[in-house]
Amino acid sequence: MERCGMSIIWELDFYSRPILDDNQKKVWEVLICESPLDPRQSTDGLFQYSSWCPNQQVNSIWLREAVEEAMVQRQETPKKIRFFRRQMSNMITKACEELGILAQATRRTYRLNQWLHQRMEEFYPQQPGYEPSAAASSFVNYQPQIPQALPDALQGQKWAFVSLEAGAFDEMQEWEIDFGEAFPLSMIGLTPDTRIPGIIIFSDRAKPLAAWMSGLELAFVRVETGAIARLLLETGASESWILATMTDSQTLAEAKGFESAKQKANEVHFVAVQTSQTSERFAGFWLLQELK
Repeated sequence: MERCGMSIIWELDFYSRPILDDNQKKVWEVLICESPLDPRQSTDGLFQYSSWCPNQQVNSIWLREAVEEAMVQRQETPKKIRFFRRQMSNMITKACEELGILAQATRRTYRLNQWLHQRMEEFYPQQPGYEPSAAASSFVNYQPQIPQALPDALQGQKWAFVSLEAGAFDEMQEWEIDFGEAFPLSMIGLTPDTRIPGIIIFSDRAKPLAAWMSGLELAFVRVETGAIARLLLETGASESWILATMTDSQTLAEAKGFESAKQKANEVHFVAVQTSQTSERFAGFWLLQELK
């Protein structure tokens, strides 16, 4: 099975925190954590690294040395490092490239986002120099780009809204999947009986479609309403793709149900690709979460 879980992926944030030093300058910090890629995996023992950065040393050299220190501590080299702050792209990419590591701008930094929220609520307010008014700027929500049409050769012939209980994902490693990625739902705090909504795309070219999607850093699926109702796949840092256009009232009602179920499941959902409705194999299967 060609999925990201076969290699190590880290998530990284390098940015100022709502803490002021003695010179009233914001203190910078790097956070690095390992992405949990197995739906049965406990996050308790997964690697985490943090280090304060002096304000006058904020550059790719300091960041590269911090990543090197994390690699020494963990005694491994990640295949890829994900980050969500586009304004830090040049610095992060340069530091990673010098270490021979792929840096990827993405909205798929689920564990890092959870850790950062936790530190905002519990850790930073306890530190000397904490500045509450600066906390609001610590998270960034980029507006997606104008949605693009899927390549003609990768258009799905049919699609359907479906759902699974959260407990079913405990067996995901046993499913036949060519491309995909998941994370432990226990990390999100969902109970086994929580209904997880999803979308299955059926295509005669299921495997090429899944292979193309696997290189996009899938973030989440959302329903866009308005003059034209569309089902959109959000990828990378801000890319958006049109999975389907919805015109009939029944489909629109199902789309609203999908979004409602997402909210009840802490925005967790999935997208799958199969050749047909009778197939027992997935060309692609991704567990997703829309970060707010």
